[in-house]
Amino acid sequence: MLSTSMLGWGGPWGATYDDDHAYVLDVTSGATLLSIPFGHSVDALAMVLGEFREVSAHIENLRPEVTHVTSGAVAAKSTEGQIAVTGLLESGAVAAMHFRGGTSRATGFHWEINGTRGDLVVKADHDLWWMGRLRLYGARGNDGGLTELPVPDRYRRSLTQWTGRSAEPAYNVAHEYALLREQITASLPPDTDGVPDFRHAVRRHRMLEQIREAARTGRKVTLAQQGS
Repeated sequence: MLSTSMLGWGGPWGATYDDDHAYVLDVTSGATLLSIPFGHSVDALAMVLGEFREVSAHIENLRPEVTHVTSGAVAAKSTEGQIAVTGLLESGAVAAMHFRGGTSRATGFHWEINGTRGDLVVKADHDLWWMGRLRLYGARGNDGGLTELPVPDRYRRSLTQWTGRSAEPAYNVAHEYALLREQITASLPPDTDGVPDFRHAVRRHRMLEQIREAARTGRKVTLAQQGS
């Protein structure tokens, strides 16, 4: 692998807010663009391609005031609305991620992986990609363009009742529970690790704290070893 780039949005952290999401305006709530949309996305990237070795970051709040969608009331916002992270993965590949608050008229979610033999692209129906259907596209060798790639049946985990329902938010959750069931019943193949646990969560939140530190200091940060 040579490089990867990911572009995404996080709806509630844009120019407007509603009553249900007023709490995300306050950075002390912990419900931020970094901890939720970016956190889910960098976790997926790391689980697929490997952990980051080092990062540089910019985290900015360019909209310190936002407007209520119906009343027009103006509220202060202390959470970030722009996150740009670049770095190297443990494999040596170059990685770039840019997440923005709000919604897009152009590109919602786009994840590209470039290798010596070809390219892969992941697209989503929903800006918050883990809540909707994902589509995988690929090309290799002398292919002139990308082709949509079907999901192999083995990844459906025998959840036949969910066939054709991949656009529903519960689809991904159902498969995660199926994976957890297989771990509990010891039916997973040897050395298979796809079920996050509390140790995984601690590692990921430590990583997010290091990314925030890189943005605060303006310096490149070498990430802590995942086992530490």
